[in-house]
Amino acid sequence: MVEHAGAEDAVERPVPDVAVMKLQLPANEKLQYLAGQYVELILKDGSRRSYSMGSAPHLADQLELHVRHLPGGKFTDPLFGVTQPAVKERDILRFEGPMGTFFLREDSARPMVMVASGTGFAPIKAIVEHARFKSVTRPITLYWGGRRPRDLYMHGLCEQWAAEMPNFRYVPVVSDALPEDGWTGRTGFVHRAVMEDFPDLSGHQVY
Repeated sequence: MVEHAGAEDAVERPVPDVAVMKLQLPANEKLQYLAGQYVELILKDGSRRSYSMGSAPHLADQLELHVRHLPGGKFTDPLFGVTQPAVKERDILRFEGPMGTFFLREDSARPMVMVASGTGFAPIKAIVEHARFKSVTRPITLYWGGRRPRDLYMHGLCEQWAAEMPNFRYVPVVSDALPEDGWTGRTGFVHRAVMEDFPDLSGHQVY
């Protein structure tokens, strides 16, 4: 396992408490990983924070990490500018990886059910993009849950997948929508929505 230095290339804020970081690897370097795996960022004091890659392996010259702000967080407070020195674009970040046994199993024909909550969407995004790149045709159903609609911070992308991929179905689920949200989709807890739709998952791969 190799330690790399990643230069932070861009930070996007799709919603106020989520940052989508794009890490540019050094020239001629590419991290080989499986869709769904994660890396550990190594902070200056030696502590580590784990984040899944949100980008598919064929796009590995630039790594995408989804980070939710946790008040008091050693990494997220500087990233969101709460404490100084702030983490900013063009900073050099050290990380180690890839790690983890959560990744797309490509040797199966079973339909897939994917379940995510909040920024747990990141590894699922990598898996869906990889499956699309590899022309996987088995059915994929994604359930993505959040407290408010804004927590589904890439909702539009999921709708785009559903429109463009005939084997892909997207079910957003919101647990605590407010009247001003105007939410008309599924409500409640995301895992319960899965259980309602799939009382028997024995014939599926669940991610």
